[in-house]
Amino acid sequence: MTNFGLITEGLTDQIVIQSILAGYFNNPDIDIRPLQPERDKDDENKSHNYGGWSQVFAYCESNNFKEAFQFIDYILIQIHTDVSEDYQLAKQDENRELTPQYLIAKVIDKFRDGIGEHFYNTNQQKIIFAISVHSIECWLLPLYYTAQQKKAKGKNCLKTLNYELSKQHKFTIDNNPKNPEYYREMAKQYGKHKVLMKHYQDNPSLKIFIEEIESRNIQILEEDDW
Repeated sequence: MTNFGLITEGLTDQIVIQSILAGYFNNPDIDIRPLQPERDKDDENKSHNYGGWSQVFAYCESNNFKEAFQFIDYILIQIHTDVSEDYQLAKQDENRELTPQYLIAKVIDKFRDGIGEHFYNTNQQKIIFAISVHSIECWLLPLYYTAQQKKAKGKNCLKTLNYELSKQHKFTIDNNPKNPEYYREMAKQYGKHKVLMKHYQDNPSLKIFIEEIESRNIQILEEDDW
């Protein structure tokens, strides 16, 4: 089966992306291989090593990243832009706040520099960026709101999400630490193809991620197809 390697800031980001992939390909059994952070083999709710934006960049600049293409068909790179200033990318220029499209393009350029121009160009079709502006919680808002302004938010998404979670699920998200089961509960609706295709265009950076996948024209091959 076609497989996907995940390089993300954290475990909960992997959970959301895994659900999105299942919905996009209309297949609940997508072959997902967490690369950074790795999952704890004894407990899928734990990461084997540290996450965070700095580790995403570090992994993409490592030999492990280059070697992964020997056994991974597509590698997804996820990072939030909420603290983009910490990795030397401003969210605004001298006139206004950057659009999600422009900010994402700048983030990709930074990864290209770290990966190396030649290696990146050689493997570009196998690299899919999932840049969440400004957090992956923003991608979940279309599942809980009908107002377009709320669904398209890029700021204070966790607070906005928690408002509805407290009413619909009787739980809220706490950053210290984030509960993986809560993210499974929230994101599971995206595992349904019709739901994902109905909502993904409502949030700008989620739309860009889905368009990244679409542009690869990926065919999910089962073992029986080999």
